[in-house]
Amino acid sequence: MPLFTGTQQQYYTNTLTYNGNGSTTAFDLNTDINLVGFDPLPAYVADFTVYFDGTEQSSTLYDATPYNSSTGILTFDSAPANGVVITITQTTANESLGNYQSIKLKDLVNNFIISYVGEDKIIPKVRKTDVLFHAQRGIQELSYDTLRSSKSQEIEIPPALTMALPHDYVNYVKLSWKDDNGIEKLLLPARKTSNPLAILQDSNYKYLFDNDGVLLEAQDSDTWNEYKGLDDNVGSTGDGKDYIDEPTSAGRRYGLEPEHATANGLFYIDQKRGKIYFSSSMNGKTITLKYISDSLGTSDEIEVHKFAEEAVYKWIAHAILATRMNIPEHLVQRFKRERYAAIRQAKLRLSNLKSEELAQVMRGKSKQIKS
Repeated sequence: MPLFTGTQQQYYTNTLTYNGNGSTTAFDLNTDINLVGFDPLPAYVADFTVYFDGTEQSSTLYDATPYNSSTGILTFDSAPANGVVITITQTTANESLGNYQSIKLKDLVNNFIISYVGEDKIIPKVRKTDVLFHAQRGIQELSYDTLRSSKSQEIEIPPALTMALPHDYVNYVKLSWKDDNGIEKLLLPARKTSNPLAILQDSNYKYLFDNDGVLLEAQDSDTWNEYKGLDDNVGSTGDGKDYIDEPTSAGRRYGLEPEHATANGLFYIDQKRGKIYFSSSMNGKTITLKYISDSLGTSDEIEVHKFAEEAVYKWIAHAILATRMNIPEHLVQRFKRERYAAIRQAKLRLSNLKSEELAQVMRGKSKQIKS
């Protein structure tokens, strides 16, 4: 009979349960008959927690005999009472909460081959690498406007006033900084300044080159250095004048542009350098970048929400049929229409509209504004 009567949970913290018999003191966390144990094994005592009938126990209960991480044997100082339920939870295990709503890339490819490829099917024969390529392309394209591919990063802005773009960055959704109450304040792009390529010159204004004939460049331009050096670089001054527009207004300023009517700060994205530059008022503030990813990583990381699973299948089928010779055009057009319909359906499903929430928001539209 196996010692452990529970099973390792698939989506939550690894847990094993044992019914004490009053005589056993050593318990195997590695493996047992009909049971998959912890994988990987806890390396230290601090990596797991022991419960008796749901009550957490102190590690002094099993400190006489050190836990053996190589064999996975946990030895109690004395045998637990007969019938007590012992639960051992690996608290440092990586949890994969919420993953059930998504399907992995390898499963998408296998499911497509099973459903669409074979004798008497739409696609008689196809290489798995072709399916994998079109699946990745489909996921990449769907990430831009259909899938929930928006990610976020939060960092504290250093004195250099720069932030590195994420490795999977495609475009930004929103940049904001948080105040002391955790409220996000929207940042706007600085449209009237940039960090252009600064070419180094000698005293005669001639370009400088290195020994290999490569043009020398400065790390940052004078434009950026002077812009970030402003004491209060937030787009508008206390008297309602804009730093950038003030020299050209010449006293005839009849109104402030809403684009610059903000005290939250400005940013500029340098695509070539892969950095975001912030105005000086952002120094030391916590910035949140919400951006669009292409959803492509390693094969184990790529996944698609199940609401868009059918859209990926239709994308792959149309892509394979459209790139083959001797395929009837009506068949290609059929799957083109089915792909369009599946993507539209996925967008509707992923929009996550709730009638109660929408009604609560729309109630504000009926308020009367008193003069």
